[in-house]
Amino acid sequence: MAKKRAQKPQRLIYEESRNYTVLEHALMDRTFGLIKWLALIVSTLAIALALFHLFVAVFGTPESRSFRSTHLTVMMVLAVLLFPLARKNWNEKPVTQLQWAAFSFDVLLIFLVLAIQVYTMWDIAEFSQREGELITSDLWMGSLLILLVMETTRRAVGLPMVIVTAFFVVHALYANYFFGFLYGPPTSFTKYIDVLFIRTEGMFGIPISVAATFIVLFIIFGAILIRTGAGRLFIDLAIALTGHRLGGPAKASVVASAFLGTVSGSAVANVVTTGSFTIPLMKRLGYRAKFAAAVEACASSGGQITPPIMGAAAFIIAEFMRVSYFAVITAAIIPTFLYFTTVYFMVDIEADKDGIARLDRRSLPRAWDIVKKGWHQIFTLVVLVGLLAIGYSPMMAAFWAIVSLVVLSFREKETRMSPVDLFAALESGVRSAMPVTVACACAGIIIGSIFVSGLGLKFTNEVIGLSGGNLFILLILTGIAAIILGMGMTTTAVYITVAALIVPSLIQLDVVPMAAHLFAFYFGVVSTITPPVALASFAAAAIAESPPMATAVESARIGIAKYLVPFVFVYSPALLFEGPIWLTVISTGFAVAGLWGLSVLLEGWYRGPISPVVRLSVGVLSIMSLMPPMVPLFEGVPGYIIPAVGLIGLCLFVASRRGLIPQVAR
Repeated sequence: MAKKRAQKPQRLIYEESRNYTVLEHALMDRTFGLIKWLALIVSTLAIALALFHLFVAVFGTPESRSFRSTHLTVMMVLAVLLFPLARKNWNEKPVTQLQWAAFSFDVLLIFLVLAIQVYTMWDIAEFSQREGELITSDLWMGSLLILLVMETTRRAVGLPMVIVTAFFVVHALYANYFFGFLYGPPTSFTKYIDVLFIRTEGMFGIPISVAATFIVLFIIFGAILIRTGAGRLFIDLAIALTGHRLGGPAKASVVASAFLGTVSGSAVANVVTTGSFTIPLMKRLGYRAKFAAAVEACASSGGQITPPIMGAAAFIIAEFMRVSYFAVITAAIIPTFLYFTTVYFMVDIEADKDGIARLDRRSLPRAWDIVKKGWHQIFTLVVLVGLLAIGYSPMMAAFWAIVSLVVLSFREKETRMSPVDLFAALESGVRSAMPVTVACACAGIIIGSIFVSGLGLKFTNEVIGLSGGNLFILLILTGIAAIILGMGMTTTAVYITVAALIVPSLIQLDVVPMAAHLFAFYFGVVSTITPPVALASFAAAAIAESPPMATAVESARIGIAKYLVPFVFVYSPALLFEGPIWLTVISTGFAVAGLWGLSVLLEGWYRGPISPVVRLSVGVLSIMSLMPPMVPLFEGVPGYIIPAVGLIGLCLFVASRRGLIPQVAR
């Protein structure tokens, strides 16, 4: 059955899911009413912006301020059109008087967005020279743009991020009305608009720059790759590799989501793509509905930490740290491996515990046959990473990866792209990048507000004081703050906020900069599986027909590595390839052993039930294995002794359960 699905024409797969793009809606609509014209406008704007960015990737970016504002303007127009007021969807025709009034308001917003862009571009040189000497119209236009960015963010991202942004805006302008460390001199309105609107420390700073130059091209690449049928390729390959093993369908979910994570940064999108196939299969073979949904949620949320795209945040991390993008994705390799390995461990132990049957190998497709048929799709990822490794800029690497993907798609009839397929993929990529762009612009307001108010330095000192200078306590506070922010903001926005406020305090306590930034990023991601707002878990629960909150709790248990691994690489930066390679290998081995032991602890099973005493002992040994091998915890005791003792203890436990040595206790 899986083999037949793999060989099915890609267009039929899209028709089955009814996952049409706006362009396809426009082509299918035989009328020429309002909705048809809206579809044509949206698809034309999106495709034009995609082609513009491909052109820029080859010939270089124009003047930075005008380039960023052009990108943001088109994205804001798309946000208004795709998330209309008083209507559920863009393709719902206004009927009531209220809906027509709301539609008129949307048209007004679009007019204002375009008017601000015309105002900026009319004489960009003269506009830029007014830094510090604003005129009245600058104040009006800047204020209006801030409000428009917040409104489009509310529509495309959600109200919580707007509330957080509004707090920082009010604080910057009225800090003299706050108390404690928030108290300070207020910022003049003229200076505030100058920083946020004219200069590049605010809305047009690092976040929007990265969104316009790097993020959009990589998301377009992922959209084209998925359009060629790579999603089905990854699922079939994962089934072929793991389906015959113990708990095969659940392991296939983990592997398939890891594959998809290389091109998709959306946890919910990954759940819908792979979960619609793997969750029902897991349930049929005996997995509890709650567990099946939780496995898919954990595996799919791992896409946000999986190189090379990492939910688009990798580019911003690189820009903040002033390092190469390739350095960031290289540092993320081992933490990603540890996370997916831990989920894999949990699945394996649960399958043994519940006696889950294996899939018949004869009913599965052969991995080699799948690779032979779809090697060209996998090869484009190699092209992308290879070009980055030899020094190509991310923009150029993404451009040539897209070109190679389109050209190689003609190798197979099933993956061949028609003009409609290509334009639909370009549109889909821009639409996927739109929420990221408006969130980055809104995050720019936060950064600009922190910059003019001086809150960043005060917050850093306050957090260090609250932790008493203790790194572990500071890490816990940072993690909690990131999880709370992540419940209402996108991963990218959470990272930007935490990087501006708390990461400097981690670096002050001698945390390796790469580890500090990735720590903030990881805990910004983890909210997708953390109750009470666990979107990936809720999406999986809907497919599995399991209780949403219970599924979220189960997801947090299975995804324990996402909470622990950041602490591990802060204390063992060798896991990020900081230091000699031999230390990286040793640290990785200790970490794998420790995370396996924690999986056994949480499941209470390894080749049979485990008594509470042995279970607790395994937990202690696991924590010992996770200790940094080069940092002595006790005076006179080498750092490697504690993890070595933990590893030896776990090995003895395994040997006893396998009957190689007598068991002390069950």
